[in-house]
Amino acid sequence: MVADAETTVDLLIVGGGINGAGIARDAAGRGLSVMLVEQDDLASHTSSASTKLIHGGLRYLEYGEFRLVREALIERERLLAMAPHIIWPLAFVLPQTQSPRPAWMVRLGLFLYDHLGGRDRLPGTRTVALDRSPFGDGLAQRGGKAFVYADCWVEDSRLVVLNAIDAAEHGAIIATRTRLVDARRADGGWIATIEPRDGAPRTVRARALVNAAGPWVADVIGRVAGARADRGVRLVKGSHIVVPKLYEGDHAFMLQNADRRIVFAIPYEGRFTLVGTTDEPWTDAPAKAAIGAEETRYLLDTIDRYFARRTTEADIAWSYAGIRPLYDDKAANASAVTRDYVLDLDTGAEGEELAPLLSIFGGKITTYRKLAEHAMRDLAPLLGVAEKPWTAGAVLPGGDIADADFERFLETVQHAYPALPQTMLRRLARAYGTRVRILLGKAAQVDDLGTAFGGDLYQAEIDYLVAHEWARTAEDILYRRSKLGLHVPAGTADRVAAYLKPGTPA
Repeated sequence: MVADAETTVDLLIVGGGINGAGIARDAAGRGLSVMLVEQDDLASHTSSASTKLIHGGLRYLEYGEFRLVREALIERERLLAMAPHIIWPLAFVLPQTQSPRPAWMVRLGLFLYDHLGGRDRLPGTRTVALDRSPFGDGLAQRGGKAFVYADCWVEDSRLVVLNAIDAAEHGAIIATRTRLVDARRADGGWIATIEPRDGAPRTVRARALVNAAGPWVADVIGRVAGARADRGVRLVKGSHIVVPKLYEGDHAFMLQNADRRIVFAIPYEGRFTLVGTTDEPWTDAPAKAAIGAEETRYLLDTIDRYFARRTTEADIAWSYAGIRPLYDDKAANASAVTRDYVLDLDTGAEGEELAPLLSIFGGKITTYRKLAEHAMRDLAPLLGVAEKPWTAGAVLPGGDIADADFERFLETVQHAYPALPQTMLRRLARAYGTRVRILLGKAAQVDDLGTAFGGDLYQAEIDYLVAHEWARTAEDILYRRSKLGLHVPAGTADRVAAYLKPGTPA
């Protein structure tokens, strides 16, 4: 489906984060005509600023979020099977040396974590002595015990893009850098005005409107004539820092601070450790967020408390922050605000049957697929389609890897391209899964990939991202479709930006 001056669809979705992309995929796969508009790039805000975990949320048990944790644990295993190239298991070490919680309480929580959602692929919790285990390497205090449990890592912004690709391949229109100007009910549906960043406003007629704008959810409600506004959103900023590797090994740490907040330390991009997150109230209008000085100090203090290596602000290679659009449950502490989602379906006052507006509040990346399924459960009868959930067993683009065995798949890729650097092939296979062959084509040597832009970024990959993944800027390519920005030499971003300008030769 192609958008024109006036487009008519069943479903208009506002917001190109994980929830919007997930709903677009689910709806398009049920045969509905779908258009998704995103004011910036896909995953350009909250969905690329996560801690990059597919997890049940162990700490949510402390706040009684049993339904959310159970759902997330079930989804964890489903997503691992759906996208084994961008999601993989990760061992988490939870030291008790500085824990504000007694060991029995932590162990009870982990027992529930192991059994609430059932486990198939991931191992259960075990206890280790840090002074006799490699898990203690790099810690400031090697004594005492730790619990080791399993969760999963995810390339978060790529998860969004893969859902958008699947939606598009089922017929959806994905319009990035396009904002919703306004919308009103008319003729039993919606008439919306959208405006591309580089074009004239256009009209979209839709039978239903989905507001998945994340931190902008209230802002979008304000642009919709007659929309009900009785749900509240609470914005909480979470920030992360990336520092040189703090310890050896492929495991992560879950660190407990005296204020009972949790900070993760996670292997990142080979040479680094990702540390976060914070929980700070955000009271301004939604915007691109940046880490604050107090947050930086808090994360550096956590590092110094737990790890032997001294780390200063000068060591920070990169930082990022995102604004989480949480449902306002009136909790006093930002860390205690529910991460569960609320779907607010507005069809007018009681007795009316107006065109539906579905607004999404809250949620977490792990439960996005289930959220989309619940959204379609609400919308399907209003749109006259059968409720036939289909995404639970459907792999995402590139995820059709035999037995979800990534290492075996990588061997076949390396065998098919023996003259290309193995480190580059691993990165590309991780990013694109089985679609790496589309990108590489018949390349027999590195020179066949076109102009080199630094690191192992070549023209062929940029062209693929522009053609298949809506990439338009250097930032899209270097920090959302990949994290090559951490590895390429100075000047690469400028060279990529110049190449992306129309008419610029390679």
